Amino acid sequence: MKILIAYDGSASADTAIDELQRAGLPAENVEALVVSVGEVWLPPPARDEVIEDTFPLQVPPGLKAARERAARVMEEAEQLAERGSKRVQQVFSGWRVSHEARNGSPGFELLNSAREWQADLIVVGSHGRTALGRFVLGSVSQKVLTEASTSVHIGRHNAGTGTSGERIVIGVDGSPGALAAIRAVARRHWTDGSEIRIVVADDVLRGAGVWVLLPPVKEFVDDVRTEEHGQAEQFAIAAAKELREGLGDRNVTVSSVVHTGDPKQVLVHHAEEFGADCIFTGATGFSNRLERVILGSVSAAIAARADCSVEVVRE
Repeated sequence: MKILIAYDGSASADTAIDELQRAGLPAENVEALVVSVGEVWLPPPARDEVIEDTFPLQVPPGLKAARERAARVMEEAEQLAERGSKRVQQVFSGWRVSHEARNGSPGFELLNSAREWQADLIVVGSHGRTALGRFVLGSVSQKVLTEASTSVHIGRHNAGTGTSGERIVIGVDGSPGALAAIRAVARRHWTDGSEIRIVVADDVLRGAGVWVLLPPVKEFVDDVRTEEHGQAEQFAIAAAKELREGLGDRNVTVSSVVHTGDPKQVLVHHAEEFGADCIFTGATGFSNRLERVILGSVSAAIAARADCSVEVVRE
């Protein structure tokens, strides 16, 4: 497994690394690459390049100053990448950890690095809360989450329930993306006693205005609601069976529930009540013109609103 970890020295980046301990990742046979990006547009000088020799007196002083600043920024990025790699190595002593510093736009460079290195998973941090107390994604994390062609893990601290095992929520809607999320969870190495909850949101059909009072309309709406609820229950049963078969005889409890409501709200609220360490959800849709996976609105909303870690799975 190859895991690319974005690191900018912030508290959220440190949290993303620490919370990987509860993401079911293997203790060995993992390559981790810690990447820090210096946000400079002018290419920095080469390591053996002497700025004074490169820029004679007739060159504008502003250009020389820009190169000097680029050199300082990249030196800091190199130090941050090294610091992040040491933190990862302390948490996962059995991993093979390396680091690199890149220059440019952080979002673009992280995506380019993941593509060049052929990462299986990208790990990013989430930034702070709004004045309303809701978690929000930073612009870099949002770009990586939306445009990556591989799975993305957004690490957040969660107090959880205090139990030794992990608590995981999987959002299921019967789509291929949901199936990918189930398979990803089944492949992970969960602590004995962990609990995995499959959640299906039954977003029921609602009648509009006075028309719902008409007997034929009301009967139609009720029939659709009954049929959709039955489908949701079947999704939950099938997903739980698939997960149990994937987990084999591991000591992990699997359960499933169907909740009525908007999936964007149901999954976030249920994860909070369940004390989840992480929500797994699939990415949906594909654009031939852009040749990349486009994140579904539900997955994007969950990633932005959840108060625990979120992993959006792409196969």
